[in-house]
This record gives sequence, structure tokens and C-alpha cells, in this order.
Amino acid sequence: MDMKNRLIEVQGLRKRARQHLDGGAVTAGYDADRETVLKRLNESLATEIVCVLRYRRHHFMAQGIQSKSSADEVLVHSNEEQGHADPLAGRIVQLGGEPDFSPQGLAERSHAEYVEGAALEDMIKEDLVAERIAIDSYRDFIQYLDDKDSTTRRMLESILAVEEQHADELAGLLQAMPG
Repeated sequence: MDMKNRLIEVQGLRKRARQHLDGGAVTAGYDADRETVLKRLNESLATEIVCVLRYRRHHFMAQGIQSKSSADEVLVHSNEEQGHADPLAGRIVQLGGEPDFSPQGLAERSHAEYVEGAALEDMIKEDLVAERIAIDSYRDFIQYLDDKDSTTRRMLESILAVEEQHADELAGLLQAMPG
């Protein structure tokens, strides 16, 4: 590109940046369907909140010979799930939406279920099922975004890596159970 064409492009870039300032980070170059992304981010937020709550319950309800190590592990997972919820909520705001923290309808917005589980093994199985749901949900969302919203995609990829680690750890806890 010669210097004159580059100057014209930079001038166009500067002009576009001054338009629609109320859009914040959402510029004319944002290619994703913002409403769909916001809906899916709020579903992901609900999923993380449900997981935080389920893990917290399992932490306090774990009983049995292996309960201490399992309870400690699910408490770590609960804290990490909360650590996923916060950037999801932040990204929703950055894209001009509102994070939905309302308890009303939380379970319906979540992809994962809130299953209490009776025994320690049941609790761990339910946590593993929820992680597997999250893994597939995040993979699908990442594929949907493709290169249309690289910021959200990178955030989701980071969350996905932790969800996969959780699933591996939970599978290990199940394998270590007697019987």
C-alpha cells in the first residue's frame, strides 16, 4: 500500500472511530450478532452461577471416608466458577448489555442443572455432568463466534480450558472411590 492510500485508510479509521461513541467497545467492525452474543453470554453466566451454588452445596454436604479431599476440591471449583462469572458479566456490559443475575429463571437460563445428589459419589457425578455440559456449550459458542468477536472467543477459550481441567479432576475423584 502506498503512503497516500494508507493516509486515506487511517483518515477513514479515525472518522469511523468518532461515530456512535455511545457504542463504547462495539465499533462498526464488530461482526457478530450482538443480541445473540449477549443472550448466550447471559446463559453462560447463569450456568456458572448454578455451578457455583451446586459446588458450594456439595462442599458442605460431602460426607464419608473421602469427603475431606473431595469437599476441598469442589470448593476450589466453586471459586473458579465464580471467577468465570465475573468476566462474563463484564463482557456483557462491555457489549452494551446487562448481566442477568436475577434468581428468577436462573435454572431455566442455565445449561447445567442444579442437582443436589444424595451421596458423595452422586454429587461428584452431577458435578462432572455439569462440567461436560459446560464444555460442549463453550465449544459450541466458540465455534459460533469464529472470528466475529475475538475478544469474547478468547475469554471463552480460557474458561473452557478450566472446565476441561475440572472434568478431568472430577473423573479422577470418581475413579478413586471405593467399590
